[in-house]
Amino acid sequence: MALKTGRGAEAPPFLVMDVIAAANARAATLPVDAPGILRMEVGQPGTGAPRGAAEAAIRALQAGAPLGYTEAFGIPSLRGRIARHYAEKYGVTVPASRIAVTVGASGAFPLAFLAAFDVGDRVAMAAPFYPPYANILTALGMVPQLLPCDASTRFQPTLAMLEKLDPLPDGLIVASPCNPAGTMLAPEDLSEIARWCHANGVRLVSDEIYHGLSYGTVAESTAVGFSDSAIVVNSFSKYFSMTGWRIGWLVLPEDLVRPVECLAQNMFISAPHVAQVAAEATFDCTEELEANKAAYARSRAALLAGLPAAGFNRIAQADGAFYLWCDVGHLTNDSLAFAARMLEGAGIAATPGVDFDRDRGSRFLRLSYCGPEAQMAQAPARLKAWLGR
Repeated sequence: MALKTGRGAEAPPFLVMDVIAAANARAATLPVDAPGILRMEVGQPGTGAPRGAAEAAIRALQAGAPLGYTEAFGIPSLRGRIARHYAEKYGVTVPASRIAVTVGASGAFPLAFLAAFDVGDRVAMAAPFYPPYANILTALGMVPQLLPCDASTRFQPTLAMLEKLDPLPDGLIVASPCNPAGTMLAPEDLSEIARWCHANGVRLVSDEIYHGLSYGTVAESTAVGFSDSAIVVNSFSKYFSMTGWRIGWLVLPEDLVRPVECLAQNMFISAPHVAQVAAEATFDCTEELEANKAAYARSRAALLAGLPAAGFNRIAQADGAFYLWCDVGHLTNDSLAFAARMLEGAGIAATPGVDFDRDRGSRFLRLSYCGPEAQMAQAPARLKAWLGR
């Protein structure tokens, strides 16, 4: 007799992780003297944690202090430092009591969703979108409501789009800068959306994971500055280059502080203590982090200049993050197969668009440019040679 499986067993894959495995397998077959694989599939900075963060972790280990469980919401000094960050960067006062340190942003999303929504609740988001938004919501019994967006809305939801929804959703996820398109909401647009959500009882979840990584004229703004009911998700993985340390945070509205704390106590106990020590030190590593950002900016400029001649000439306006969302519909209508051929023929790993947009993603690829600068610069020539241009 077959045993029952739960809803979570039906979660679709996060395809970028499959691409990582395929790229690793391909790299293992290459001769020693062959050109390596250009890793443009994953949003993992090519730089490691800042030196100051690593040194703080080393000091903590050498001191022999017990690095055990912390409070569920993290060590008080780190929570206080994050609160200070909001005052310094945005001019917004956020009490440390509303800060929850989490096991990466990936650990923050289930906490936020479980505290804010019930089974069957509808949560709207722009498409294309970061795949785990929808996959986590679905696994928890909630319903993703996709809002098709394109270049005309800069791949972001608009207030007009939201006002047409009937019935209104229970929640809305926005991301600025967003993954995969790299576009941003202007402060006035985020303000309008945040205030509309608050006025209409729609819980806003603002993904601000890529804050610190913007290159255009659009300013970064935080939803906390516009709404007392919004949830903000952030992370030390992107600007702070600490992907493997698995450390992130939530800024919570007052009504969700205790519910999220109880969930965190039961689901995760706490984020890793040593990672919290390192994360606190990253706020003093601005010079190194800004140098990383400058390298991303140079890679971005080189790709935007070189990719059109290689046939990649339909690219979303990339204001921030470290991705290029490329419309390759003139080259393929099967981005999954195209990405596999590109890995084999050009030695470039990229993420197929179907990971981010199930209906229209077959004509898109996402290229990440946060890898080593010298490697990123090779991509246009490789693509040009592979495509025979």
